[in-house]
Amino acid sequence: MTNRHPLRTIMSRCLLFMLALSMPLAAQDTPRISELTPVDRQYMAAQRESVEDLARRHFGQGFTGARDHDLELLQRLLDQRLVRPTQTEKLQAMGVILGDVLADELDMHWVIYQDRAGRSRALRYKKTDNYLFPVTMISRRQEAGSDTPVTAIYQKAVAAMEPVLEPLPYH
Repeated sequence: MTNRHPLRTIMSRCLLFMLALSMPLAAQDTPRISELTPVDRQYMAAQRESVEDLARRHFGQGFTGARDHDLELLQRLLDQRLVRPTQTEKLQAMGVILGDVLADELDMHWVIYQDRAGRSRALRYKKTDNYLFPVTMISRRQEAGSDTPVTAIYQKAVAAMEPVLEPLPYH
């Protein structure tokens, strides 16, 4: 059987080929979410410990999980320049502690969020597609020269999540 429309056949094949090439790109637009690996957990524990040690050494107290106390302690580390804007790793460790406070307050949990931009540790609200990225919340601002208070960073994150949070039952 001869093909009476060779141009149409060529165009169809090109279209199919382009469609096949675009599929992986579309798949990359959808983030992949997974649980923290043991290596992630270990790394985050070491980050928490590094900031905890710094706070204990300079202030004689550590992080307790109490929101106001922990946010104030993070702020003191910045105010007294014990962590400087050039210390990205330490600033991100502070972001993990900020994330722990947010997770506790907002009923969120740590996950791995992987998309076209890379792999990040993020907080996820339940099984929804609502995420926060606290690891870089402090570091991005400090590195840009912003002196935004830690409590303001926290409040902005809470405000971003408020529309999706389940309302608390009346007691």
